[in-house]
Amino acid sequence: MSLRQLGYMALLFAAALHAQTANPSRYQLYGGYTFLSNSLNGVSGSHQPLNGGEVAFAIPPWHDLRFKLDGFAYQGTNLGASEHPYFIMGGGQYGRNFGRESAFVEALAGEGNVNANWGAKGAIGDTASFSAILGGGLDTPISRLFALRVLGDFQYAYFKIDQSRSHTGAPIYVPGLPTFFGRISTGIVWRF
Repeated sequence: MSLRQLGYMALLFAAALHAQTANPSRYQLYGGYTFLSNSLNGVSGSHQPLNGGEVAFAIPPWHDLRFKLDGFAYQGTNLGASEHPYFIMGGGQYGRNFGRESAFVEALAGEGNVNANWGAKGAIGDTASFSAILGGGLDTPISRLFALRVLGDFQYAYFKIDQSRSHTGAPIYVPGLPTFFGRISTGIVWRF
């Protein structure tokens, strides 16, 4: 083994040791890929997942509980309609360290928005909805300042189609529209 190879191994070993002692009690900025299990107009037989991106910010914890702001957006097409939903959420994240890894659970609530013609074949639908998330994840340090995050959430969002209106002009819920979604996200956390 050459001196250069020994130097690289020592550097990697030192980085791994330093990552194990990283302090997760800092501000966190997260960015990554996110996957939604179904499109908003995905009635039975027409389930199409949506892909997108996520950005989140969390403050340092107080007794292992931190406040988190989360924003994520998706893009996709289903039943002849283009969908561009995005969500802005806030809530709590409770985390614990287990060796190098940091596991957390979270509960967030906020608002979801989508383009107007997201219904089947471009039908007009509600553009805003209350949304809530319950889930958790795992952070694995890759250096003192950065960690790899994998998280899974259960999400609720209630959007209605306006194409069938009652005599009062109020939107009617179309049976089969999803209100519960699975969400997976993975990316990099910067702890500063």
